[in-house]
Amino acid sequence: MAICDHEPHLLTDRPGLLIIADKGYVSRELDHYLTERGVRLIRLSYRNRRPHPGEPLLKSIRQLIESVNDTLKGQLNLEQHGGRTIEGVGVRIAQRLLALTAAIWHDRATGQPVTRSLTAYDH
Repeated sequence: MAICDHEPHLLTDRPGLLIIADKGYVSRELDHYLTERGVRLIRLSYRNRRPHPGEPLLKSIRQLIESVNDTLKGQLNLEQHGGRTIEGVGVRIAQRLLALTAAIWHDRATGQPVTRSLTAYDH
């Protein structure tokens, strides 16, 4: 809710916005707040609650998100980024994402069997 209040254009520029969240985003206040603004929130339901429409799609999306997070933390070493300011952290993240993107492009362009790994470049 704080993000939406701080950046109101996020909602006005995206009518019918769909937000995918984790179980931790469960509250009647949040549901009411988002419904008033025309935002749909999809999250996993607790066992004692009725499943939300669209919930079966979350498993594959969650796997994708976990895979990306694992790549960012593992191959790109983003947990030890070394940035001292928010701008420094942003620059280091951008550098690593650009390096991974260039490696993926190179691997695909040259027909490498594994296209989403920096292991071959880790010397």
